[in-house]
Amino acid sequence: MTDTTPLIDARDLASVLSTTHPPRVLDVRWKLGGPPGLGEYERGHIPSAVYVDLDTELAGHGAATDGRHPLPSEADFRAAVRRWGLNDRDSVVVYDDVSGMSAARAWWLLRHAGFTDVRVLDGGLAAWLGSGGALETGSNIPEPGTAAPTFGSMPVIDADEAAALTESGVLLDARAGERFRGEVEPVDPRAGHIPGAVSAPTSENLRPDGRMLSAADLASRFAALGVTSDAPVGVYCGSGVTAAHEALALELAGIDAALYPGSWSAWSNDPARPVATGTAATGAH
Repeated sequence: MTDTTPLIDARDLASVLSTTHPPRVLDVRWKLGGPPGLGEYERGHIPSAVYVDLDTELAGHGAATDGRHPLPSEADFRAAVRRWGLNDRDSVVVYDDVSGMSAARAWWLLRHAGFTDVRVLDGGLAAWLGSGGALETGSNIPEPGTAAPTFGSMPVIDADEAAALTESGVLLDARAGERFRGEVEPVDPRAGHIPGAVSAPTSENLRPDGRMLSAADLASRFAALGVTSDAPVGVYCGSGVTAAHEALALELAGIDAALYPGSWSAWSNDPARPVATGTAATGAH
């Protein structure tokens, strides 16, 4: 694959899978609260795909103030990447069954680890099936890879830097609007949002068919939220998973964004951090 877009169409994926040097395909099906997606993967997945467990391979584990899905250690991620059969400079396609909401976490981490050719299947498994793509059952256990990834290729911010962005740039909250406003909080200890953040639900990056909006439409959307090319942008969500999807949408729109991995799950577990509720201004500061 040589195109530079972070997305790939289902028909294009089918085409490149039939070449002599197909991309590695990773299945990142996951749902908050489980069960793990392994059973669904084994019942049917894109041919050659290897299953990736988001909770154990795309996240670390620490104190509550680290968040529910802190980034894995570099050593643990290197071991996972090798289990998936990846070698340095491999082309990779990641997919899920929720319009890229979990697959984007793999996209972001692989990019962070230095892989430059990583795509998210636009529309996920539904798009693959809708284009006539076949499935295979069982599990693929590849030969271990030799990749030696190192973190540092994607911008990351901590809680203090996220708070500062509300003054110096734009901090986008990718969760559903009702969670941003503090009307509901099904998971974390406090409801609301980081003071000064702007509500930007990830679901609004998608078309009704689950595929991503065009680059032009995404650019218009983010511009309306106060995002400009001359001010820094940060993104967060509940635990840093769907925020990666927001970062993907921003990249499609031509905007670099920093990820706050701890996100609301880390922020709300720290009693020293202030919490805002209700609506907030959605224009430039």
